[in-house]
Amino acid sequence: MSQRITPRTPKGFRDFLPAAMLRRHYVIETLTEVFHRFGFEPIATPILELRGTLFGKYGEEAEKLIFSAQHGRSSSSKDSLAMRYDLTVPLARVVAQYENQLALPFKRYHIAPVFRGERPQRGRYREFYQCDADIVGVSSMAADAEIVTMMHHSLTRLGFRQFSIKINHRKLLTAIGAFSGVPQAQLPDLYRSVDKFDKIGAGGVRHELLERGIADEAVSRMMDLLQAHQPNRNPLDDIAQLIDPDNSGLDELAELADHLAAANIPAASYEFDFTMVRGLGYYTGPIFETVISQPNLGSITGGGRYDDLIGMFRKRSLPTTGTSFGIERLIDLMDELDLYPASLGGTLVQALVTLFSEDTRRASMHIASQLRRAGINTELYFEARKLGRQLAHADRKGIPIAVIAGPDEIEAGLVKLRRLRDGHETDVPVEQAAAAIDVLLKQP
Repeated sequence: MSQRITPRTPKGFRDFLPAAMLRRHYVIETLTEVFHRFGFEPIATPILELRGTLFGKYGEEAEKLIFSAQHGRSSSSKDSLAMRYDLTVPLARVVAQYENQLALPFKRYHIAPVFRGERPQRGRYREFYQCDADIVGVSSMAADAEIVTMMHHSLTRLGFRQFSIKINHRKLLTAIGAFSGVPQAQLPDLYRSVDKFDKIGAGGVRHELLERGIADEAVSRMMDLLQAHQPNRNPLDDIAQLIDPDNSGLDELAELADHLAAANIPAASYEFDFTMVRGLGYYTGPIFETVISQPNLGSITGGGRYDDLIGMFRKRSLPTTGTSFGIERLIDLMDELDLYPASLGGTLVQALVTLFSEDTRRASMHIASQLRRAGINTELYFEARKLGRQLAHADRKGIPIAVIAGPDEIEAGLVKLRRLRDGHETDVPVEQAAAAIDVLLKQP
């Protein structure tokens, strides 16, 4: 006999039992509903991509986290594979590969697992779901405003009330470096440290930049710029006084703000944050992150404009902007904040049809069939065991209604409905059982 295998998942990978899956389905279905409302349409791509498709798009640090996938005898051929790191680069490939079948503007959403060689910790996993929505083929800030508006609607629809959509611009980040006098070669170090502003504060950022060898004068100028905003003033006006006022990033963010006002997005729901960087190298314009500070699990959405990425797969690029929702962090936050509807229980089953004996099996099967045709999620108990045991099974699973069909009820053409949370019972004709169950489920 072979040695017994200890059941376990790899680090950073998880199983989901029914109650957890119901919560995940609720989040995904809610987001899908919003995407449809905004006119986004679904696509799907393989988990595996060619290495050449993925590498050279994310930056050196991110690409260290890409999982390679060996196949056959060699992993060094031009057809070697890797597991997708996100859903954005696959989108760029899809647009280039099927451009003759797509109508522009192309608004797509994609909800699927991605894989990263992260160090597993709270809120970070090696396999996790991303949920992306992107607009391809629109250079106007109207598309970026549509993305921010959709983000606001999605989070509001999920029940979040206190969140901030942070907005910055890649061209402003470049201007920050030029204003500060940081050499081109040191800009990546500058941005990595600035991106930690919320975590380590101004003092921590200053200390880290000096440790990286950036000149004290450059650090001081940059810190003055990052902290230039005064309360009750437009931050775009404040930064315009310090950098080139003709910077196109300023104009685009002002245009974006106008579009958001026209879309009735409250000014309190977003902010221009010049310390927000976003690490991926393909962004070219506005960038977005959404943060909920309590409890702090980091950003829950992230995205921006990336006008050059699709051009890596076709002769000419296409302007593109979009965002990604962190499904795992959304679910963790909704668990902590108890944002799920009260009606979302631990099972989808609404009624259990009991079985008294083999003689009543046919009648119980008929009742279950009728309930299912009427739209009631119904489980049929398979074995003729004591009624108490069958009711205990329903109670353990969280099934709210037991349908009791004993010989006496069957002979009279009735069923007894028992609501398990309070023991309320009622006898109804079989043909009225579905309607009666619906009433019992809706009663407080």
